[in-house]
Amino acid sequence: MSTFNNFNDSLVTEFRANGGKVSGQFANANLLLLTTTGAKSGKPRVNPLVYTIDGDRMVIMASKGGAPTNPDWYHNLVANPVVTVEVGGEQFQARATIAEGPERERLFSQMTQQLPNFAGYQQKTTRPIPIVLLERMD
Repeated sequence: MSTFNNFNDSLVTEFRANGGKVSGQFANANLLLLTTTGAKSGKPRVNPLVYTIDGDRMVIMASKGGAPTNPDWYHNLVANPVVTVEVGGEQFQARATIAEGPERERLFSQMTQQLPNFAGYQQKTTRPIPIVLLERMD
């Protein structure tokens, strides 16, 4: 897990140092930094995530690479849905909501069409992977 955390930490550092641009496997991806408030700790937690767009909302997937459990950031935003989003050199507050039913299916399909590797994550797990919408608050 510490290797994963180190990778994320270096990605966050590179993202912030270069106005949202990163190298490596995420060089051409739509990448954002999501800052949630820890559900238990109350501390800010930053995670780099790939996103798609649906109208004026950003769409992220709580895939955790197809792991059997949801990522910690997902539990954090369920407990505290006001989050901070960084895209490019911009930072703003957003409200996170969980897509349900037909909207979740539509957004999941849209995301996996744009990011085919995400389809494989659902095949690796029995949990329905949550789709999260981020709506700018300002």
